[in-house]
Amino acid sequence: MVQQCIAPTNLTETNITYHSATIQWEDANEAQSFRILYGVSGFPMGSGNTFTVTGNTATINGLLPNTTYDYYVDSYCDANNISLFSTVKSFTTLSSPVSTEFQPTLSEMNLFAGTLNQLQPSAYAFEYQLHTPLFTDYAHKQRLIALPAGQTLEVNGDGFPNFPDNTVIAKTFYYNIDDRDESLGKTIVETRVLIKKSGIWQLGNYKWNTAQTEAYLDTDGGTVPLVWIDTDGNENSVNYNIPNSQDCIKCHNNTGIITPIGPKLRSLNFEVNGINQLQKLKDFNLLNGLSSPDDISILPNWEDTNNYTLAERARAYLDVNCAHCHSPGGFCSDQMPLDFRYETPFEDTNIDAFKYAISGYTSFYSPGVSMPLIGTTMVHQEGHDLIQAYVNSL
Repeated sequence: MVQQCIAPTNLTETNITYHSATIQWEDANEAQSFRILYGVSGFPMGSGNTFTVTGNTATINGLLPNTTYDYYVDSYCDANNISLFSTVKSFTTLSSPVSTEFQPTLSEMNLFAGTLNQLQPSAYAFEYQLHTPLFTDYAHKQRLIALPAGQTLEVNGDGFPNFPDNTVIAKTFYYNIDDRDESLGKTIVETRVLIKKSGIWQLGNYKWNTAQTEAYLDTDGGTVPLVWIDTDGNENSVNYNIPNSQDCIKCHNNTGIITPIGPKLRSLNFEVNGINQLQKLKDFNLLNGLSSPDDISILPNWEDTNNYTLAERARAYLDVNCAHCHSPGGFCSDQMPLDFRYETPFEDTNIDAFKYAISGYTSFYSPGVSMPLIGTTMVHQEGHDLIQAYVNSL
């Protein structure tokens, strides 16, 4: 009497990636071979993909990212003695990794999961906010950083951390239809991307289509007319200016070297949803060299009148909105000897000497004349009021 061939048991999965998974099982037969059947979850039994192995482990390749698969295995004790199928097991592949090369479309960059216009960050990207953000015609912004697998940011003082090669930084600009009710939707305008390759940052910009289904790599920039309702119920309009590639280089440039602008550690050192952002990065093993957020200074929130002085708030605003150009090596460093970096001692900034010019050039909008030169099409009235109060106090 031939002993019955027993089906494989204790099926497990390991080393799951976005395109493969390794499976293994226990065999009570010392079987000659095993047949693996697999397919997208729910496939009819017997109709999936099939292959045979001689050991009790196998790697399934060529899978789709972010997809759930079912699989089962049977044992071939000999040509005439085949077991029943094992129980059905399932696994889900990972999302596709973020591309470290500029792709023709934003969806191909894999920065987002699911429907693109939902702006759901990929599992490989983390979202961050700035204590004092850059003003861009009242646009909202989503900021992301994606690090290469197994790599971390490295603390390098209070400014920019050291970013490993193949880091991707993205900033998406959008307007809510009505700031009083975000469920009504939004209009996404552009996504700016920085990629670090061989120690050098590269710039790319993706312009969203009117259908809000895709964004395309673009070097020309353009103007997008928009209307939105603010939190006070007022209707506002803007001819939003998407910068061209040369405009981007002007701001993201110091001494001829392309650089990020926003994600300095001191700008991230505050709580978001009750958790300090630096501590969260440390806890997720994404930031190395940090003992405690208390070791990093904090760039003030320019709107926080309870915890910061007028001078601290104004200097923080000037740092974020102006210092990338008005500092040693910046685009405007030869045109006016100002140094708006927050850490620069006041007596070395020349703010007092040029206080009336600072007030004047931020009080009106004229392309190529008013400040800032690039990135806005209107006066930031709240920002100018802060600057004017600061100037009056000197």
